[in-house]
Amino acid sequence: MISVQLANVTLILGARPIFRELTWSIQHDQVIGLIGPNGAGKSSLLKLITGEFNPEPGGNVSRSRGITVGYLPQQVELNPQEKVFEAALAGNPRWREVQAALDLVETRMAEPQVYNHPKALTRALQEQARLLEEYTALGGESYPERVAEILTGLGLSARDFDKAIGLLSGGQKKLVGLARLLLSRPDVLLLDEPDNHLDLNGKVFLEGLIRQYPGAVVLVSHDRYLLDAVVTHIAEIEDGKLTLFAGDYTLYMADKAERLARQDQLYRIQQREIRRLETAMKRYALWTLQNDKFASRMHAMENRLERIDRMDRPVLERRRMDVELNGWRGSNKVLEMLGVQKSFGSQAVLRGVSALVRHGERIGVVGPNGAGKSVLLRLILGEEQPDGGEVRIGPSIKLGYYAQEHETLVPEMTLIDTVRRASPMSESSAVAFLNRYLFPYPRVNQKVMELSGGERSRLQVALLVLSGANFLLLDEPTNNLDIASAEVLENALEDFVGTVLVISHDRYFLDRTVEGIWALEDGEIKEYFGGYSDYLRVIQSRG
Repeated sequence: MISVQLANVTLILGARPIFRELTWSIQHDQVIGLIGPNGAGKSSLLKLITGEFNPEPGGNVSRSRGITVGYLPQQVELNPQEKVFEAALAGNPRWREVQAALDLVETRMAEPQVYNHPKALTRALQEQARLLEEYTALGGESYPERVAEILTGLGLSARDFDKAIGLLSGGQKKLVGLARLLLSRPDVLLLDEPDNHLDLNGKVFLEGLIRQYPGAVVLVSHDRYLLDAVVTHIAEIEDGKLTLFAGDYTLYMADKAERLARQDQLYRIQQREIRRLETAMKRYALWTLQNDKFASRMHAMENRLERIDRMDRPVLERRRMDVELNGWRGSNKVLEMLGVQKSFGSQAVLRGVSALVRHGERIGVVGPNGAGKSVLLRLILGEEQPDGGEVRIGPSIKLGYYAQEHETLVPEMTLIDTVRRASPMSESSAVAFLNRYLFPYPRVNQKVMELSGGERSRLQVALLVLSGANFLLLDEPTNNLDIASAEVLENALEDFVGTVLVISHDRYFLDRTVEGIWALEDGEIKEYFGGYSDYLRVIQSRG
């Protein structure tokens, strides 16, 4: 059954066409991964489905009768005064409405004018039975427990439940918005980057919720591991067109490579045929001047040429960031931590941590949100001081830092001033450098605060390159990068002559870039050899 139908939809925002004559059917049982480069129009497509955007005349977005749509945007707006648990509990307002209706009907049944009159009592009992059935379907008395389960499963602690929404981080607010949406159980679930602020446990929990969801799900995500784990279909938006595929992300990319190769071959064959006809027509045009018997042949060729449905040349290699991390060897002993302790108030974050990082090692740091991963990086950077123990950096080590919330960027500065502050260079050199990171000339005088999350991530990668560091500390570097840019960063790290310590919940990225895992739990570091999948196998084998 079709839940949502888009027919010949064209969307133009300002003077910029996002897509033209796009047609798409969303079936009730599909889990669709909506992919595409930053700025391709993925969020705009979701807003078309919700009705926030309207298509140009001639296009139409329709839903089947009775179908409800729920939408999680990238930035969630909630009442800042409302408490976390109450905000999540209100995700399905119908539960409270049915609960109140049950209380009301039970009160009425105790009134003499009802229990003394068989017909009135029968009607009340029937209404109570109907409400009880709906109440049970909504979760009944266990609904608050389900709310708590979803909140904690996504990564919020019970300590956060009584906090006002306004005290939460942007990522935590999104988790509350996601919980509310899952509890409301719409027929079509539209999720725009729902996994961005989830730790690894939260991502596994989200995977389970999506797999079990009794409706259609459209998921915008750059997490290739998540896409492979849950989706049944891929929809890629690129150059204003939508390509549909039945299967997961990995299968789609293999199919896409084959399809582009075939299209390129057919395009080349067609171009040869067009050139052959055009060359022949030129010859016949000359001969017709001498003998008009060739005119009919020339007109036949003209007609044949006009009937050719000309193919667009496929884009085999799209422009990507040009990242080259120029590290250097430096000390053999890059980082040593000796009995490091760190507490905030009564909460101990690190309890006597000792660890050693040597030249060339690539280590991924994992652990639940709040375990102290970012604190660990701040201690290494010297932005925090340990309460006990010692952090030693090798004598010829230069640190480069990628901040999860982009706090190393100055919002009021322009892009060109940002890179020239990081490394003295001429204006023309700065423009050329920014262009390597997909910032065209008209954008270089834009302020950092005006950039999207993905653009700020690209700018931070650019500054890493300028730093000339040989020890990179990366805090969630792929969070806002599209898949193509994440792959460029992975390739650059593979060629990097230096050492990398990276906090990431991107399991695909960890598998490609690290050779060791530090699992930070209960204030201690446990070391594992290999990538994320190797670490997961060890954990699962222990039960």
